[in-house]
Amino acid sequence: MIKKELKKAAVAKKVVLKKKNTVAKKSIVVKKSKIVKKSPDEKKSIIAKKLVKKVLITQPRPEGIKSPYYDLATKYNLTIDFYPFISVEGIPSKDFRKQKIDITTYTAVIFTSRNAIDHFFRICDEMKVSVSQDTKYFCITESVALYLQKFILYRKRKVFYGADGLNKSLFDVINKHKDNEKFLYPCSELFDSEITNWLKTNNCGYATPVLYKIVSNNIKEVIAKNYDVICFFTPGGIKSLKENFPKFKQKETTIAAFGVNTFKAAEEAGLFLDIKAPMLQTPSMVSALEKYLNEKPKK
Repeated sequence: MIKKELKKAAVAKKVVLKKKNTVAKKSIVVKKSKIVKKSPDEKKSIIAKKLVKKVLITQPRPEGIKSPYYDLATKYNLTIDFYPFISVEGIPSKDFRKQKIDITTYTAVIFTSRNAIDHFFRICDEMKVSVSQDTKYFCITESVALYLQKFILYRKRKVFYGADGLNKSLFDVINKHKDNEKFLYPCSELFDSEITNWLKTNNCGYATPVLYKIVSNNIKEVIAKNYDVICFFTPGGIKSLKENFPKFKQKETTIAAFGVNTFKAAEEAGLFLDIKAPMLQTPSMVSALEKYLNEKPKK
């Protein structure tokens, strides 16, 4: 009798242990099921954000001792280097004459960069062309518009600019004043076809004088420094990268781009864009970089 009772107790003990093990296994399975694998892009983004220490700006170093880039470097303990990927060479006036464009017959000028402003007034000076005080100027951004002060008496009723640096904003401004205007769009050989297409579609008289050309610089030593972030501002900068490194692999490098045309050139070159400007919340490259640095990786 005693033996039978002991046997029953032993069997009951085994059943209890079995149930406990089953529950433990289930809880382990549940815990394992909570692990979520991150995509390669998410992993890449997190790695990049953790390691951002060196940033390359593909433009000349700002003049003077004050710059928002310097403030950004101090605030986030970054090394920010400046190296232009391209050089701009002016078209001589004798070559410009071959384009047979009479500047004095145009009543408005569209500027999308400081280079365009510099070379427009250079050509006018070389050819002794006097620009009318009634000429209207339409600029892609306020900073480009303010640069005009170097050459003209700045009058708000003659100088206009887009709200956010996008072509659409520029078109909205031009649209309000396009009647009875003939437009000059000074540019390089890599001009923005979106602007010329809009002018054509809206039956605007226009000409695209090519006043300068873009030349790629040798950037091999610069790229060898392995920057965490490289910031591009023009399609010419992307072109320079591809000319210097036809087989360039982005790997974990974060790419930043400014402007719709630069976005397009980067994507066509097979680059993944982590940072874009101007956007509504980030109108400048500095603000876009800061937003990126402030974003915390998802756990």
